[in-house]
Amino acid sequence: MLYLDQEIINSLYAILDIETTGGKFNEEGITEIAIYKFDGNQIVDQFISLVNPEKDIQPFVVQLTGINNGMLKNAPKFYEIAKRIIEITRDCVLVAHNANFDNRILTTEFRRLGYVYERNTLCTVELSQKLIPDQPSYKLGKLCRALGIPVSSRHRADGDAIATVQLFKLLISKDFEKEIIKKAIKTDNTKKLAPKLLNILDSLSSKPGIFYVHNSNREILYIGKGINIRKTVNQLFLRTSKKAKYLQSSVVSVTFEETGNELIAQLKFTKEININKPKYNFNIKNNLSEVNFNNENLIVVDKGRNIGEKAILLIENNVFKGYCYTELSYQVNNLKILKNLISPMENSVQNRNIIKKYLQKNKVEKLIRF
Repeated sequence: MLYLDQEIINSLYAILDIETTGGKFNEEGITEIAIYKFDGNQIVDQFISLVNPEKDIQPFVVQLTGINNGMLKNAPKFYEIAKRIIEITRDCVLVAHNANFDNRILTTEFRRLGYVYERNTLCTVELSQKLIPDQPSYKLGKLCRALGIPVSSRHRADGDAIATVQLFKLLISKDFEKEIIKKAIKTDNTKKLAPKLLNILDSLSSKPGIFYVHNSNREILYIGKGINIRKTVNQLFLRTSKKAKYLQSSVVSVTFEETGNELIAQLKFTKEININKPKYNFNIKNNLSEVNFNNENLIVVDKGRNIGEKAILLIENNVFKGYCYTELSYQVNNLKILKNLISPMENSVQNRNIIKKYLQKNKVEKLIRF
C-alpha cells in the first residue's frame, strides 16, 4: 500500500493582475492588485485591494485605468498588505498575462522592504501562443473576445485577473503534455511521506476525471481515469503486482483533473497516454471497426465540471474536432468562438468508437444539429 503526504497532492496557482502608476522602469508603484488562489479546479481564496503608491500616477495611466490619485489617498500602502500577499501566494506558481511584468513589480516592491520574494511563474501570453495558435492578437482583451470570455472592468486588476482565471482554466484543458501541472508540482517534501492514505483520499475529487502519478523529477509515471477519481486512486495503490509495487515505491505526488463526465475522461485519457507515454501504463489493444456519425454536423452538450458549466464536443462534416467547456450559451451558439475554445483531438477510429458507444449507452443533456 502507498502512503502519500497530503501536502503534495494538489497544484496551487496565484493568478494575479497588477495596475501601476507608470513611469521609469523599476520606479513604478502599485495602484491596485488582485490575486485569485486557484487549485486547478476552483478558486479557493482571493485578495483584491487598491494600493497607495506614495507617488503620482502618470496621466495616461489615469485615462487607461480610471484610477486617480484621489482614489488612493486612504488606500493601504504596500507594506500594509505585504504579509497578505506572501500568505496567499505561498507554495503557489504565479500566473499572469505577461507574468514577467507582474513578477518584476512584486519583487521590486518587496526588495524595497528588504524582503526577497521568489515564486515560479507561468505566463498566459506564452501559454496561449502555444496552446491557442494563430490568433490575430494575444492582448488580454482581444484574446478573451475571440474566446468568448467576458471581461468586466478592463484595465482594472480585479476584472483582468478574473478573466485570466477563465483563460487559464481553458489553457489547462488544452495542455495535453501537462507542462502546466508539471511546473506546479512540489517535490521537496519527499521525506515527509507518511501513513496518511485516508487523509490523502479525502483531498481527492470523487467526480469523474483523470489523474497523474508523478515521481520526484515531475515525470508522469502513470495516467488513470475513472468516474470517481478518489476510488480509482485507492484501487490503484492497493494492487499487488510487481509493476504496481514498483510504481508505488517511485511515486511522489498525484494530481488530478475533473472532466465533468466519463466521455471526456475517456477521450483525454486516450490522447494523453499517446502524448506522454507514461512508463507504467499498460498497453491496451482493441480491434475496432470504423463508425460514422448519423449527422454530419453535431454539437454534443453534456455535464460540465460544476453547476452551470457545460461540456461540449464538436463534430463537423462527420469529423470529430475535439471538446471544450463553457458556462455561456452564446459561446455554444457562435461556431467561430466555439472553434477557438475547442481542444483539438484526433478523428481516430478509437475516439469515434468511444463517442458512439457513450452516446448509445448514456443520455446527454442536448444534441445540437447545425
